[in-house]
Amino acid sequence: MRVIMVQVVVRARVQAGRSPVTALLRAACLGLALAGTAVAAPAAPGPAPCRAVQAEGEAYTVCTVDLRRERVRVFWLGADGLPYSSLSTLAEKQGTGLRFAMNAGMYDKGQAPVGLYIEDGRELKGVSTANGPGNFHLKPNGIFWVKGERAGVMETGRYLRSPPKPDFATQSGPMLVVDGHIHPKISADGPSQKIRNGVGVRDDGRTAVFAISERPVSFGAFARLFKDTLGCRNALFLDGSVSSLYAPSMNRSDISRPLGPMVGAVAR
Repeated sequence: MRVIMVQVVVRARVQAGRSPVTALLRAACLGLALAGTAVAAPAAPGPAPCRAVQAEGEAYTVCTVDLRRERVRVFWLGADGLPYSSLSTLAEKQGTGLRFAMNAGMYDKGQAPVGLYIEDGRELKGVSTANGPGNFHLKPNGIFWVKGERAGVMETGRYLRSPPKPDFATQSGPMLVVDGHIHPKISADGPSQKIRNGVGVRDDGRTAVFAISERPVSFGAFARLFKDTLGCRNALFLDGSVSSLYAPSMNRSDISRPLGPMVGAVAR
């Protein structure tokens, strides 16, 4: 916290019946008293977390978080026990401390997470290893987790073999990048074109990197964004079509269909 000290300059004047020493002592005491009433200034905001990025002719918004400076967490239910449902509602409830937010994984018709969901160390939904249709079940899928000042993206089976006991976690699928390699079932440029968002990690887990495409892109293009442009050895697809972003530094608050889990950065 920065403190602004009130600086006082007092001129000690020799008055009748008072010695110069007495006047100086009185001035010094007054200065100390006023200095004690320091005015706390709000901490200066850090650099804007979100920026525009171009890759292979496509436009993206990328939001980068240094976990030593800011906290990444997930959100689902408000104080009333109901889903936040929208980024605007989340922003209203969280206030100015919310640096940015986006949707954080797939959910069912009741807006509940499809897979693992952990908030403040509490597991509200367990890991899913089920097979089925859709992107979530395109194995390997994975889990984004945060513990203290570190984050990770892990393939689901690996997470189950060695769970990091995170503070926050969300499961989605498919993995985009696994140990520096693009998911084996993602083609270079398949026919599916959607607005997409995802998350990766770098710097030994000290940096979390979130991205959303500005127009429909293929899975291949999106995976290469994380691997080649953003330098993430592991990255996870969060969702498509409903992908949306709240970024006050960019005067942006996307509107989408009702959302389930969301992820964002707040001050530590």
